[in-house]
Amino acid sequence: MKLLPCILSAAVTTGLIITLNSKLLLPAPLGKLLSPQHGVWQNAENADATFNETFNFPQLKGKVNVYLDDRLVPHVFAEQENDAYFVQGYLHAKFRLWQMELQTHAAAGRASEIIGEKALTHDREFRRLGMVYAAEISLKEMQADPTTRASCDAYTAGVNAYISNITEAKLPIEYKLIGYQPEPWTNLKTALFLKYMSYDLAAHDDDIEMTNAKTYFSPADFDLLYPSKQDSLDPIIPKGTIYAAPKVLVKAPATADSVYFANKDLLVMQEEKPDPENGSNNWVAAGSKTKSGAPILCNDPHLGLNLPSLWFEMQLSTPNFNVYGATFPGAPSVIIGFNDNVAWGVTNGGRDVRDYYEIKFKDESRNEYWFDSAWKKTEFRTETIKIKDQADYIDKVAYTVFGPVMYDKTFSGSRITGNKYYAVRWKAHDPSKELLAFNMLNHAKNYADYLAAVTNMHTPGQNFAFAAKNGDIAMRTQGEWPAKWKGQGDFIMPGTDSSYMWQGMIPQDENPFQYNPERGFVSSANQKPADSTYPYYLGRNYPPYRGLIINRKLTAMSAITPQDMMAMQTSNYDVFAEMARPLFLKNIDEGKLDESGKKYLDLLKKWDLNNDINATGPTIFSVLWTCFDSVVLRDEFKKAPQVISHPFESSLLDGILRDSSYKFLDNIETSAKETLADDVTAAFKAATQQLKIEESKSHLTWAAFKATRINHLAKLEPFSRLNLPVGGGSHCINATKSDHGPSWRMIVSLTDKTEAWGVYPGGQSGNPGSRFYDNFVDQWVAGKYYPLWMMKAGEEKDGRIKWKMSFSN
Repeated sequence: MKLLPCILSAAVTTGLIITLNSKLLLPAPLGKLLSPQHGVWQNAENADATFNETFNFPQLKGKVNVYLDDRLVPHVFAEQENDAYFVQGYLHAKFRLWQMELQTHAAAGRASEIIGEKALTHDREFRRLGMVYAAEISLKEMQADPTTRASCDAYTAGVNAYISNITEAKLPIEYKLIGYQPEPWTNLKTALFLKYMSYDLAAHDDDIEMTNAKTYFSPADFDLLYPSKQDSLDPIIPKGTIYAAPKVLVKAPATADSVYFANKDLLVMQEEKPDPENGSNNWVAAGSKTKSGAPILCNDPHLGLNLPSLWFEMQLSTPNFNVYGATFPGAPSVIIGFNDNVAWGVTNGGRDVRDYYEIKFKDESRNEYWFDSAWKKTEFRTETIKIKDQADYIDKVAYTVFGPVMYDKTFSGSRITGNKYYAVRWKAHDPSKELLAFNMLNHAKNYADYLAAVTNMHTPGQNFAFAAKNGDIAMRTQGEWPAKWKGQGDFIMPGTDSSYMWQGMIPQDENPFQYNPERGFVSSANQKPADSTYPYYLGRNYPPYRGLIINRKLTAMSAITPQDMMAMQTSNYDVFAEMARPLFLKNIDEGKLDESGKKYLDLLKKWDLNNDINATGPTIFSVLWTCFDSVVLRDEFKKAPQVISHPFESSLLDGILRDSSYKFLDNIETSAKETLADDVTAAFKAATQQLKIEESKSHLTWAAFKATRINHLAKLEPFSRLNLPVGGGSHCINATKSDHGPSWRMIVSLTDKTEAWGVYPGGQSGNPGSRFYDNFVDQWVAGKYYPLWMMKAGEEKDGRIKWKMSFSN
């Protein structure tokens, strides 16, 4: 009888051993995850954990002291400049290693190595876009510049110094959960990270969707829905600016009207895309408009809200420069910030630098393609994609004079009409010097230095705001932009004729800019860079509303203080609703609304146009606008292809403001001729039904309806922050949406002693078990700021300093 319990006990023990040491339940062995010595328990950081440490690394040329303040912001003081980058790499890895590796694996099309076959489509897309190819070209440029190479070499050495000494117990929890080990950092990984930035900011295009729209609609209707007018409500460089005659003369090919604009091919593929609203605000008030008499620079880049945050706050101080600001874990230097003399901030340039060309191959081998009346030899790049627990996937990608053939029948499959091939021409494939631009900005002392620095920034193009202690302010729409003829690149182009290729780049001295303007401020919010007098084609769709309200406010302000700028940067006023609501209120037939509808209408009337947390007006307006858009346009789009551009939001509002008999108000499916009043009333009735549902779920207030969240990068909810009480919206200066918004708020007053404030929605540590993981979130949610302390030598005993790290050789 004693034998049976013994057998059962042995069986259970054996089963537990097998289970705990296998990957049956999780990607990593459960036993290792639960190990007291090495498992996830080791990632729980004590509240009183110390960061005091002393290191000896032979790679260093001198001493480096790092003073960590009460927010875990490192203040790095190095005797040698490249030692500062070594320590920056070490600290980035110490606090954000998993984030760094995840982003570069994603950029390289290597996600399948970690999470398996479900990432294969993503990996193929990024390989076929040429992300690694572009990074390799960029790396050659980085290695050719002595300054960039030295900083990257030092940074990479610092990252690897941390990786080589990390213990299994101290691995980030995400590595433990997926059963993965970090690999050595390389300069190529830094180049990949920068290409991921280019992807996020300069890879959005609507060529496929716009081609389908052009095919589906008549030319007249297309121009109404997707106007190519150059004018903006209030461009970055003010209307009336005089531009010189263009140095690069571009001309549409003779076949453009018949072959390009009249082409009726239908494309039905759809690729992965970055958020089209990756944008930002920046502005500078000159000393003539501030209370202190010194310029004030403000910047808040609008990007995906993630934990860990995209940014890592840091000060770097060397004998050559002293800089503070937001850094990218994955790259050396400060990206947005200030030094002892100047400050700078960026917004996305937004122009189309990614175009597609249809390629004609001689046969299925793809060894030759037709170009300029001859067969041209194809180059191939073999992409070997490793897949976790499966055989490698081999993708043979054809390369043409335009770039890689991104789409064919083997990728997108049945979603492509016929046996067609599409190559992508992307500006990010060209040599670039992004890191040199930031390095030089970190060292800049004046406007001339700023100008010399930013001209190295080619892709992604950015609007660089600048201010200096001598009072200079400036704005430059900086990038290496293709000089295009009107409409070029809006649709898929023929790839058999060089006349459709980019004919040159806009010269750097013809990029629109402002320097010490009379109006006393510069600003950008991703609106059009210039008005119709600018001699180069700028593309079709730019968001006009944030730029309009920013300029309105700055024009009216005087004796501006940093606190005024904080209030402005977190303003929830909705200028789009200001323009659209009167149309609704004027045209609605209240007699056709039920009691709930009349209640919501009354709330809309009383709304003060601020998208505040507890306001119901913005929820009602948002639902109403969506319903109105549907009522006006759904009949025209009912038979449209699945992949098609939705009309620009500004086009619908502008069309109705210009013409109350706007063509698309009439429902083509009925015999009656619907009016604006009919459509507004129908939209409000439809909105009422949705609003009843939202109210029943207690989602009528704006914060509840919007449900802003900050997702963990791997979408792990326990490591995320959900349902945050945040106002704002896409048309507000505080452009906070559900999972996208101000990723770093910064205000810098360039008084004799610089005063600066900032906050980002995250924390310095990437460890969910640390109190520094998300400790900035509540401050960011409340619209409050931290003082940004530019520590000076001699302040080592300041009460804000909590820990010290010492590095030497």
